[in-house]
Amino acid sequence: LLPIISLSTMCSFYGPTNFSPVINHVANFARAYQHDPSNYFVLLIITDGVITDLDATKKAVIHASDLPLSIIIVGVGSEDFSAMDELDSDDQLLSHNGRTAKRDIVQFVEMQKFVSGAGSHHATWNKDLLAREVLFEIPEQLVSYMRAKNFKPPGKLDSRRTGTAPQLPYNISA
Repeated sequence: LLPIISLSTMCSFYGPTNFSPVINHVANFARAYQHDPSNYFVLLIITDGVITDLDATKKAVIHASDLPLSIIIVGVGSEDFSAMDELDSDDQLLSHNGRTAKRDIVQFVEMQKFVSGAGSHHATWNKDLLAREVLFEIPEQLVSYMRAKNFKPPGKLDSRRTGTAPQLPYNISA
């Protein structure tokens, strides 16, 4: 996540802030690989602004919610990011115009919550907590997708059934 921190201090962001085009674009890639359990996509969006195409973004997220895709949104700066919480449907699946997402695929993190001394020359970042929060929902999102599609992990993973140890792709005795 160090590149995010560096990027947010070196780049100039400008509007409008439209998420739906990039979500739809990456969803097209994910759609092409939706029957291959070895492919899963993670889209990272770094934004300093309020979403200007919120309705289209909700539609894009709902449409992409059955694809091998997770979306991480990192809000930088001091904007009002309250609309992002609606996309990050932790309490209830995202709904819009009578359609509901199949699963939660969005994780929103407000970077300011991990910065102390912002605006000064001595700002400090809690990089470990930021990294944890940014990646926190990815494992559950990945597993929920694999379960929904009935994809099973490759190889023998249950040694109780076979009575033998699972075969690992590397040598652990070295």
